[in-house]
Amino acid sequence: MSEDSEIETETETQTLPLDGWHRAKGARMVPFAGYWMPIQYGKEAGGGIVAEHQWTREQAGLFDVSHMGQLMVTGEGAADALEALVPGAIASLKPGRVRYTLLLNEDGGILDDLMVTNATPWVEPDVHAGTEGHWGDPAYYLVVNGATKWDDIAHLREHLPDEVTLTHMEDQALLALQGPHAADALNRVMRGVPENLVFMQSVEYSFGEWPLRITRSGYTGEDGFEISVPAEFAQSLADRLCAEIEVRPAGLGARDSLRLEAGLPLYGHDMGTDVDPVTADLTFALTKKRREAGGWKGHEKIATLLTQGAPEQRVGLVIEGRLPAREGAKVFQGETPVGRVTSGGFSPTLGHPIAMAIVARDSASEATELTVEVRNKHLPARVAPLPFVPHRYHRGN
Repeated sequence: MSEDSEIETETETQTLPLDGWHRAKGARMVPFAGYWMPIQYGKEAGGGIVAEHQWTREQAGLFDVSHMGQLMVTGEGAADALEALVPGAIASLKPGRVRYTLLLNEDGGILDDLMVTNATPWVEPDVHAGTEGHWGDPAYYLVVNGATKWDDIAHLREHLPDEVTLTHMEDQALLALQGPHAADALNRVMRGVPENLVFMQSVEYSFGEWPLRITRSGYTGEDGFEISVPAEFAQSLADRLCAEIEVRPAGLGARDSLRLEAGLPLYGHDMGTDVDPVTADLTFALTKKRREAGGWKGHEKIATLLTQGAPEQRVGLVIEGRLPAREGAKVFQGETPVGRVTSGGFSPTLGHPIAMAIVARDSASEATELTVEVRNKHLPARVAPLPFVPHRYHRGN
């Protein structure tokens, strides 16, 4: 497999293209996934984790997710090569469509979760040359987690065949505009784009001199868009979006509480190499036909779990009182330890603590009464369905 850019080991905390923009808006910056990132903004920008969370639920929050890895996989056989590594159906993915899938190891452990877009370009007809319009060379746009992107690149480079090219799009920033009024704001800035897209659909868009990729997706449970933009234009785009009355910047803190309410797992917390897709309750990412056909890493182990059931399962927990349970807190049924919290916090929308946990299968049924150990106290909890707050993705009429 050929590679357009070299992998470098980063030893120092890096800065994002919008680092100065964040700091000018009073952001509190913290190291995350190897980058300085905004956890929340100053009050003059309408900031604070709870305020940013609520604004995103009611209006539209703008998140900088440029730490994520943006990759392009191209060449004949690219789809088949990716299908050897992930359980999602890539070859049948139509141009402009997006699929959530998982990068797995031989034992069925999750190396990363990622989005794959069929980015194969449409070639316009050339009247002078006498050619008709047609799809160009196969291309797949991948968005992977920031904390794992270097490992993902190494894994892909090792396993993709030589005729398939992997390009790390290092010069691209990534912005996520999320919330019920995200489409209204984006429509004023880029007329017509929202109406043309539904959830998990993507399009290339030329905004003046800016070549963008706009995808209707996100990590908050709300309607919204992820916009890949050349890093040099990222600040101008962020300013344009934040000039709309519905849009305010939002940081990592709100992004985490929003995704927790939406029941969305976070890599390195709710899933990892020691967690398989069945345990993580991510079987929807295993395309049905490919579950049966196999041909991807970890299939044998996961097929057994699908048939027999996994010993543990990721569940939602509603916790009584006001004290939140954090990652690592032990979960009990009576006096018996049955699991551990993988993500937890206080829900601004619901007004009480919530958590996701991995617990024994016998303790995973909805409404099962459990307790969570927090500060040497056992807080009453019960198993609740996910998501805690309903998703509001735009799936069309």
